[in-house]
Amino acid sequence: MVLVHWNRKNLLEKFLPAVVASDYPNMEVVLADNASDDGSVAFVQRHFPEVKIIVNEQNYGYAGGYNQALMQVKADYYVLLNNDIEVPRGWIEPVIEAMESDSSIGACQPKMLDYHDKALFEYAGACGGFIDKYGFPFCRGRLFDTLEHDYGQYDNPVSVFWATGACLFIRANLFHEVGGFDENFFAHMEEIDLCWRLHLRGYTLKVIPQSKVYHVGGGTLSKLNPQKTYLNFRNSLLMLYKNLEGRNLWWIIFVRATLDLIASIRFLTEGKFGHSAAIHRAHSDFFFKLGKWHKARKKTQLIANHGNVSGMVSYSIVWKYFVRGRRTYTQVTDR
Repeated sequence: MVLVHWNRKNLLEKFLPAVVASDYPNMEVVLADNASDDGSVAFVQRHFPEVKIIVNEQNYGYAGGYNQALMQVKADYYVLLNNDIEVPRGWIEPVIEAMESDSSIGACQPKMLDYHDKALFEYAGACGGFIDKYGFPFCRGRLFDTLEHDYGQYDNPVSVFWATGACLFIRANLFHEVGGFDENFFAHMEEIDLCWRLHLRGYTLKVIPQSKVYHVGGGTLSKLNPQKTYLNFRNSLLMLYKNLEGRNLWWIIFVRATLDLIASIRFLTEGKFGHSAAIHRAHSDFFFKLGKWHKARKKTQLIANHGNVSGMVSYSIVWKYFVRGRRTYTQVTDR
């Protein structure tokens, strides 16, 4: 189990004790510290000597931080866990049992609930991630910023398109086989890109709701920060460019870019000028660096087997949500 961390020692003080106390045999907890300067490493060394600490030379972000650390971790399964998650007893077993019983499962996630309102699904993954044909992610229990209350409506394990990077169970050999996280992403959407590459290798992904954890969310970069908007929009385009097959590539990117521009206008009307500017910066960064991104695309396409990918839907979630007023996953999938 590996936690990438940068500053925010208070999160370790609050959540690390339960992680270390997880009652699973043959478990190692690793802190991958991205050059924190707030005493985080000294705190863990003093209070949790059983935790292995890997100190990265600089802040490599989520993607690079994990890539650096996981080269030094030997295991059958990696559990990539955010530092702002509360874990209950018995949260590991249901997921590992599911993966042990089916070798075609490449990665899984538990049910993600809100730490502050534990009857509410949490934004980062909810109860399993999906994606529409234009690259917009959504979840069972979360469409855009609309979160559902959990009353057991999604308690069946299902195949998904992506599993949340906030609590990702993945076979260690597959993580390295598909190239790990793409460090061009730095943070945000990199787990969806990784999951897409698992699909391209013929593996499935699942959500196992019999396991649940509680996520604070925004522990490192708040959704109010325009930098998060920039990363989400830039990385969405990059992910589509890398992973889509050639015949569908450019018309989908054209439609997606057009929808992004509409989103930037909406931000302007709401007075969120920094977020609107972040979208334009994201587009500039993507289109003016196509040569750089093309190298990443060629590498991904070498492993591609463009068959049926579970969890990628043929409709537009933007149309269903903003035009037709569908606000829950059940409403969206009810045609």
